Amino acid sequence: MSIKAEEISALIKQQIENYQSDIEVNDVGTVIEIGDGIARAHGLDDVMAGELVEFANGVMGMAQNLEESNVGIVILGPYTEIREGDEVRRTGRIMQVPVGEELLGRVVNPLGQPVDGKGPMDTSKTRPIESPAPGVMDRKSVHEPLQTGIKAIDALVPIGRGQRELIIGDRQTGKTTVAIDAILNQKDQDMICIYVAIGQKDSTVRGTVETLRRYGALDYTIVVSAGASEPAPLLYLAPYAGVTMGEEFMYNGKHVLVVYDDLSKQAAAYRELSLLLRRPPGREAFPGDVFYLHSRLLERAAKLSDDKGAGSLTALPFVETQAGDISAYIPTNVISITDGQIFLQSDLFFSGVRPAINPGLSVSRVGGSAQIKAMKKVSGTLRLDLASYRELESFAQFGSDLDKATQSKLNRGARTVEVLKQGLHKPLKVENQVMIIYALTRGYLDDIPVEDITRFEAEFHEWLGSNKAELLKTIRETGQLAETEDMNSAVEEFKKSFVASA
Repeated sequence: MSIKAEEISALIKQQIENYQSDIEVNDVGTVIEIGDGIARAHGLDDVMAGELVEFANGVMGMAQNLEESNVGIVILGPYTEIREGDEVRRTGRIMQVPVGEELLGRVVNPLGQPVDGKGPMDTSKTRPIESPAPGVMDRKSVHEPLQTGIKAIDALVPIGRGQRELIIGDRQTGKTTVAIDAILNQKDQDMICIYVAIGQKDSTVRGTVETLRRYGALDYTIVVSAGASEPAPLLYLAPYAGVTMGEEFMYNGKHVLVVYDDLSKQAAAYRELSLLLRRPPGREAFPGDVFYLHSRLLERAAKLSDDKGAGSLTALPFVETQAGDISAYIPTNVISITDGQIFLQSDLFFSGVRPAINPGLSVSRVGGSAQIKAMKKVSGTLRLDLASYRELESFAQFGSDLDKATQSKLNRGARTVEVLKQGLHKPLKVENQVMIIYALTRGYLDDIPVEDITRFEAEFHEWLGSNKAELLKTIRETGQLAETEDMNSAVEEFKKSFVASA
């Protein structure tokens, strides 16, 4: 078969005419060192801080240390297959996570990938995990209450929408329970919740997710899980991923509650990364910028101004203490960043006072602005009653004769402690809280035996729901106390029936 010269020249001309020169330029570097979840690469001269890079085997990394001769990269996944000499290339994208309503009801890892076995998520939008906090002019003062459903918090250390309230205490003192109850109480409150589990066992996270599902709270919750078995970079990224997902809702005028459980483990993961990246260690071997790690995270909690849609993002960071030492480095850092703290004490927890909130060390710097007026009125003397009770309690142990005033303070204090106790996963509506605290502070419980207080309260709430629904509705809808006569007659009426049955 012979091909003529003209045909060949026609083919060549046709190819020249149709030729398109698409030049693809890739920034490619070489791995020069690898180990412990950290890689150093040479040749990525234009890489950006926080940029995603891709290794030859498809594993992603994030550029952290931009040095003169090499780049320190933290590896976001398994690193055992990466070798010296492997290729690593830039993606041109700063680290980002998927956001949007599609994530509600799902459990995701810090990269936004589902880990709950329910299949892929159809998300179309992403946000960079690092973004500037809203400026002063974009904010509004915190004024709306965030009802946790926990009497001791809503009465003594109220939290407002847009606030940052630290929950601090030793391990196994009920920190997670406080946050889970707060999430459960947001049902029908127009609130989206994000629970970030950092460095916890997968079985613990599974139990938490199951609790949320059982009480119908998973529908408005996103769980971000970086388990204890995950590499340190994912533990470091998890809180940023959580707040980024929350910001998407906040900037769309919605209200968000983000729980970071807990930041001590994030700080330890960041310390590990920093030491591996050869950053100089400072106090307690933490790097000098560990304060900035938490401050730039927590500053993103805000109550936005009306011009910006009036959305809010409330942060509940956790910090674990060792033997109640709140003067350690990380606790003092986070205390100085947040707008108050709730201190959970081991001694109280083990003596049966749960939630084990120490009212002396727990404060809310937003205070009465984050309470409805009714709660503000009835809870005014609570802190004082508890403080004087704790002070006198030690004297009373000696069994000496006490004067009448001291005895009445001890009686009131003992009943206050009983009223502020609360069962597991039993958040209480604010109008019910107001009623029982009203009965307590007005002296209606002074003659009820201490061991009967819990039963009195349970039956009182049930009785109010059946017989005084209008009274509860008034408190709920107006935020004010009902008429004094109505309040008093309600308590007295129930008390008669209770005493008769006791």
